[in-house]
Amino acid sequence: MKNVILRDEIMEKIKEIKEADIIVGIPSYNNANTIGHVVRAVQAGFGKYFPDKKCVLINSDGGSSDGTTDVVHDTTVDDYGSILVHHRVSKVFKLATPYNGIPGKGSAFRTIFEIADSLNAQACAVVDSDLRSITPEWIELLIKPIIGGNFDYVAPLYHRHKYDGTITNSIVYPVTRALYGKRLRQPIGGDFGFSGRLARYYLTKDVWESDVARFGIDIWMTTTAIANDFKVCQSFLGAKIHDAKDPGADLSAMLYQVVSATLDLMETYPEVWKRVKGSEPLQSLGFQYAVGLEPVSVNIDRMIDKFRLGVKELIPLWSTFMPEEITDFLHRAQNFKKEEFRVTDEIWAEIIYTFALAAHKKVMNKEHLLKSLTPLYIGRTASFVMDAWESSADDVENKIEQLCKTFEDKKTMLIENWE
Repeated sequence: MKNVILRDEIMEKIKEIKEADIIVGIPSYNNANTIGHVVRAVQAGFGKYFPDKKCVLINSDGGSSDGTTDVVHDTTVDDYGSILVHHRVSKVFKLATPYNGIPGKGSAFRTIFEIADSLNAQACAVVDSDLRSITPEWIELLIKPIIGGNFDYVAPLYHRHKYDGTITNSIVYPVTRALYGKRLRQPIGGDFGFSGRLARYYLTKDVWESDVARFGIDIWMTTTAIANDFKVCQSFLGAKIHDAKDPGADLSAMLYQVVSATLDLMETYPEVWKRVKGSEPLQSLGFQYAVGLEPVSVNIDRMIDKFRLGVKELIPLWSTFMPEEITDFLHRAQNFKKEEFRVTDEIWAEIIYTFALAAHKKVMNKEHLLKSLTPLYIGRTASFVMDAWESSADDVENKIEQLCKTFEDKKTMLIENWE
């Protein structure tokens, strides 16, 4: 049901454009310092790789007060020759509009989906507004598999620093892979391609007044595409350079948001994930190469201290729903010396599945429950950092692969205790 595109000037622009081949959406909120680079990269991608297509750039803004939308309107690629474009370049249309609805990235995406539907777009993509590493090639890599390869959903594949993206690496990727059986490496990457058909399907779902509209849109898009048998692939985009977050910092709000969205989807698709065994690789597109990555600093002593304090304070709460062998381990782990501190893959998978079951059975308020996961996540991250200290990027990827296999092996625990 359409109730988002109500602004007269946007409706007029849509009538003027009539139809579009390709749409790229950029959600934003106070990103004036970075969005100009993203807009230039998108426009250059249109000109270089899709010169004969009718392309539209949409900025869906959350009410920025720093001139973000002005930057979008004022940014152009003046010299296409400098990016080796030697053929006719069609006009690029630009729309910048505030979105309506619950404040959040999902509401911004809904506006992009609505405009894509109104323009009958064949292929769409969304990219983050704070990217420093985006290049024109990203637009080709996110759009070409849809226009030329009949895919419906293109997930990003990045090289990231071995200590960056720890929520993805330790929870979201292993859980999503074990549940739905696809080795989609970056389920919450933020930059995606999707068909117009899939955009229209997203709009039929009644989620826009929920947490999906606030913060759960990335994992929701990925899971919805996989669980409903849309054709999915991933494209290698190189490095994702943005404002990296210290994995030892207080990430309880982000952890709650991401894990909550992942668990909500388990409630939507139990009949899908219960019948999935193991996992299979996805087709990966793009030329993979080594990239320079910005370092991520970690403070292991502080992380272990947060773990110990959390266990001391929260073990009475956890004891109400955790198996005794896990609480016994946590009691012992409080006294591990730093050099022997380890949270194994097996224990970690059992902890995550135990929390998933507790959320499903509503043993307590979900936000209280999932925020209590924070010290355990920080402890697991400290363990991982120490284990990977001397490891190369390939070695770290192998460790994550082993963790995923452990989640797949222990999935029976989840299925047997679900009802």
